[in-house]
Amino acid sequence: MRWSLPGLFGLPRLDLPLLLALLTVMGGGLFVLYSASGEDLGLVYRQALRLGVGIAILLAISQVPPHVLRRWTPWLYALGLVMVAATAWLGVGQGAQRWLDFGVVRFQPSEIMKLAVPMMVAWYLHPRVLPPGFKDGAIAGAILVVPALLIARQPDLGTALLVGVSGCFTLFLAGLRWRVILGLGATALAALPALWLVMHEYQRNRVRTFLNPESDPLGQGWNIIQSKIAVGSGGLAGKGWLNGTQSRLEFIPERHTDFILAVLAEEFGLVGVIALMALYLYIAGRGLYIASVGRDTWSRLVAGSLAMTLFVYVLVNGGMVSGVLPVVGVPLPLISYGGTSAVTLLAGFGIMMSVYGHRKFTR
Repeated sequence: MRWSLPGLFGLPRLDLPLLLALLTVMGGGLFVLYSASGEDLGLVYRQALRLGVGIAILLAISQVPPHVLRRWTPWLYALGLVMVAATAWLGVGQGAQRWLDFGVVRFQPSEIMKLAVPMMVAWYLHPRVLPPGFKDGAIAGAILVVPALLIARQPDLGTALLVGVSGCFTLFLAGLRWRVILGLGATALAALPALWLVMHEYQRNRVRTFLNPESDPLGQGWNIIQSKIAVGSGGLAGKGWLNGTQSRLEFIPERHTDFILAVLAEEFGLVGVIALMALYLYIAGRGLYIASVGRDTWSRLVAGSLAMTLFVYVLVNGGMVSGVLPVVGVPLPLISYGGTSAVTLLAGFGIMMSVYGHRKFTR
């Protein structure tokens, strides 16, 4: 479809349906955040300011042609890699060194790699014959594995897995053969016992809690048990905005960050959750459509990978909140409170807008 926002002063057009869907998710998210935060307007204003910065970055990136973004890719990847490595010595945080403190702002460098890894894998594959052979696949694999291992050492296993997944999607879209994909999957399954050995004790406890949350209902299992109670008590239509007892009475920890979906489910019920999931599905689908009209290999691979990765974020967060997956600290895209993740996501949508705005659209 050719719905687009006319450019101002000769600027390329933006994808209006995608932009409206993003604004709808963010606007609805601020309402949920107001309730989840106990009607803390200051917190909502700060999140709105961060989203505003993210939208400004989206608009700025959308005006940069894809071939220029491709040229900047190695520098962005190198910068992200250096910052992630520096976090091991200079990082701050409680229990994990994940942030760099610049005085006026704290920044999580691993968020850069969510963009830089698929961009770099696509940059490497762009001039090569696809589908990639063994040598090119191995080099592309190294591009995604190195930052993922550095992030896992912080430790931040959730972000490390998502960074790895974003690179894997790029390889998948490049046409990596199914026998190679199945072989890598089998290798990953075989490596699970080794992964268990190198995991931190708190990470093992999260897996144990996932398998049996009732074993420690007042400790490790508290989050997931209260989250499931909130989701179940919402029923079909929910209790209404600002009327969620599990969240208002502070039974749900992290209710304005990783578990904000439980607040939404309690107050807006199954109807609200389905409406939100439909919006996410539309955004991911629109991203895949943009990938299909990209002018070159790099544009198609990056836009498609970012769209598919967004969907994985939603699945992982939803799985955490509903108890289907272990808690790995993945926020709900564009709704959970937090700046770095939201700005990075919107920068990714800026890349999609660039691909769309600079395409040569032909019917």
